[in-house]
Amino acid sequence: MKKEQRFEITPTKADGGVSFDVVTDKQTGVQYVLASNYIGSSLTVLVDKEGKPLLKRESLT
Repeated sequence: MKKEQRFEITPTKADGGVSFDVVTDKQTGVQYVLASNYIGSSLTVLVDKEGKPLLKRESLT
């Protein structure tokens, strides 16, 4: 039986050698932005104007 992946990756754009993807935790709905280039990568939680994590509601099970 194949194990379901916890994280969903949505490519968004590449700009000047840096690619940006949105990573969604399917269990919590919390979204992160992943920035990557030839040197390395960085993962940061996305927040709303009140500083609360952005949630993708339809991904919650």
